[in-house]
Amino acid sequence: MTSLVTSTQDDTSILLTIEKLSIKLQDKVILSSLDLRLNEGDILGLVGASGCGKTTLLNTIAGFVKVNEGTITLDGRILNSKLANNKDEINLPAEQRQVGMIFQDYALFPHLTVKENIAFGIAKLSKAKQTQQIDQLLHILKLTDYRDSYIHQLSGGQQQRVAIARALAPKPKLLLLDEPFSNIDARLRNELMVEIRLLLKEFKTTAIFVTHNKDEVFTFADKMAVMSQGQLLQFDQPSIVCQQPNSYQVADFLQLGSWLPCAVTTSLNTILATSLLGEFELASESAAAQQALTYLLVKPSQLILTTDLAENIIANAQVEYISMTEQGYHYHLQSLDTLPTDPPTQASHLAFTKLSLYSDNILNLKQKVRLDIKQENLLFFNKSMA
Repeated sequence: MTSLVTSTQDDTSILLTIEKLSIKLQDKVILSSLDLRLNEGDILGLVGASGCGKTTLLNTIAGFVKVNEGTITLDGRILNSKLANNKDEINLPAEQRQVGMIFQDYALFPHLTVKENIAFGIAKLSKAKQTQQIDQLLHILKLTDYRDSYIHQLSGGQQQRVAIARALAPKPKLLLLDEPFSNIDARLRNELMVEIRLLLKEFKTTAIFVTHNKDEVFTFADKMAVMSQGQLLQFDQPSIVCQQPNSYQVADFLQLGSWLPCAVTTSLNTILATSLLGEFELASESAAAQQALTYLLVKPSQLILTTDLAENIIANAQVEYISMTEQGYHYHLQSLDTLPTDPPTQASHLAFTKLSLYSDNILNLKQKVRLDIKQENLLFFNKSMA
């Protein structure tokens, strides 16, 4: 697959540029030669497994973590710059960066009212300007009736709005949010995400937020970046990342489907991927074709289920798990050839234990069925592909 780590961007609109950023904490590499560019006004959703470096990246941009190597530039102004084996270093203090940050627990001051919390970052303005700015934010964020309330008197959603108002008051060029929706009741989360996205767009605020939930990225973000072990694997629009993941790691982390093992063979200039559910022809330029064993990403919508097994229809899978979801019945299916043999046969080598399928059909545990795959827009990967 072709790498999609960076997407096409207009250089004139780029607000944030990160080049060759490396961070080491207690001799452990947290970020490794990371490159990233973000356009003005865009909202970026940063996803990845715990410990991959997402929050460290936010803290580094904000100025809370020291850079070992690399450059961070915001709106043409260098925030950090350090080259290997070079003592010359730029490290702008956090308060001079024009970067706002909202922490996971909001970090609001419990002894201050809503109005006083918002005013905290704009104390240098005149009283008249402070009042004007605070009143505007209270109105937009529907907090006018709570201006004199204390934090413990507010709901979780209201506390989040106060945190956003406080971060927006100094008019930062970039807003950073660390898992901003994790403490919000699931019933209100989607509504709040839509409201806050509209607010950021109204203020033309560029933002980066950390999340573990790809659904939040689709609701809230313009761009998605997938991280793993301190590196950026893919960066693009959320729909493109999910439709065209550039590696096994990206597709697997985002849980875009199930994995069907295939054996790759070449015959008469034709490259075939053979599985227990059929044969598929691979394009010669496919990186997956370079390995003897590869994996087909099978999305539930690509599976064709046959339950009426006539004489000429041979079962190839059985039901191992059943649950109910809003999309219908959710089944996990495994191949009928799942037990290893000695020596291994091709069938046991290509056995699968968990293909995910949604269906309105009512199936029983251990029921044998026939699975086929729609041969369109097929994606093949190797686990070793970066």
